[in-house]
Amino acid sequence: MTELADHLRPVTADEWPAFARAMHTVFAEEGPASFVDAVPPYAELDRSLALWEGDRVVATSGVYSRELTVPGAVVPCGGVTWVTVSPTHRRRGVLTGIMRRQLDGMRGREPVAALWASEASIYGRFGYGTATWKGGLHGRTERLRLRPDVDLGAGRVDLVDAAAYRAAAPAVHERLRRWVPGNLTRDDRWWDRQVRDDPSRREGAMQRQYALCTEPDGTVSGYAAFRLKAGWTDAGEPEGTITVEEVRASSTPAYAALWSLLLSVDLVRTVRAPLLSPDDPVRHLLANPRALNAQPFDGLWVRLVEVDRALAARRYPAPIDLVLEVRDRFCPWNEGRWRLTGHPAGGHCARTDRDPDLVVDVEALGAAYLGGVSLATLQAAGRVTEVSPGAVTLAATAFRWPVTPWCPDEF
Repeated sequence: MTELADHLRPVTADEWPAFARAMHTVFAEEGPASFVDAVPPYAELDRSLALWEGDRVVATSGVYSRELTVPGAVVPCGGVTWVTVSPTHRRRGVLTGIMRRQLDGMRGREPVAALWASEASIYGRFGYGTATWKGGLHGRTERLRLRPDVDLGAGRVDLVDAAAYRAAAPAVHERLRRWVPGNLTRDDRWWDRQVRDDPSRREGAMQRQYALCTEPDGTVSGYAAFRLKAGWTDAGEPEGTITVEEVRASSTPAYAALWSLLLSVDLVRTVRAPLLSPDDPVRHLLANPRALNAQPFDGLWVRLVEVDRALAARRYPAPIDLVLEVRDRFCPWNEGRWRLTGHPAGGHCARTDRDPDLVVDVEALGAAYLGGVSLATLQAAGRVTEVSPGAVTLAATAFRWPVTPWCPDEF
């Protein structure tokens, strides 16, 4: 760690506005007053780091204490955020110092770290691998029609205000998030953040709108959040856009009913759903699957802070008993050989002196951890070395998961 990085320290509440403004300056954006002027309720100042030069903040970072759904389980997760370094202080070891302090602090607390990367070339060298993808789904409404045999159920879909949505959506999310690797817990602070609608973040669209699907017995079975942006052609024809931020439902009919509403809004010609999974079920509800285009790009990046705890925490749909030789120069406590045994009911991982079956770097292990990236694909890219014949096939089968990992929570 460099001398500069040695001076990193948590920010205080009084220092928060300067810290927040410095962060947004590096991201080239105007931070909303609700975030800049006072410490937001979900911020954890004791897990922040700031580097000062006089009265100027030249580097920032933070960690959120979250829980992450992994295949068959939920684990504590350090959500890395707010990471910036001023252009005047780049290439001086500051970012390395931030990553070092964060991972050292998570050790013994969270077996897994995760982040959203502003640039995809930055975090691999610190052991983070791309574990989920955003679908970048988009299409033209005139081509987006549900199949005629789709069951819309007996529920009723209504537009509701933010208060009604805030009251009903958390229960649906809580029922669903434990089944989808990559999902994160949302306590009251995070739900309040979810429904906050700062005008500065609307990018020309109208305020966020909400819909709930309610069953005949009064149970809320699904929710949707979306925005509308007006547009007109030179000939005066409507050319509006609907941006779907989130759609969740506990049944297929409720999910289809919500999409039936979203695909039939007046004056809209383009549908965008940038954050939904590339494997979202809506693609299989459509009469013409080609009408919904996908442009996937990286979502949540995952790093195994403690290899043994992380691998033992998840489940494995196929039995596995292999020795992994893990390469991890940044977190040397992970270096070495680990015997992983696992099955659908759980796993166990401990150090061993047995010969390895696979050699894998920790970045590739993070990418495969949630079950969305195949170890066989990583082998083809030179990120995994097979020592025992057939080991890659066995590991790739055991690490995969029936549900495609997906994270709807940017942080």
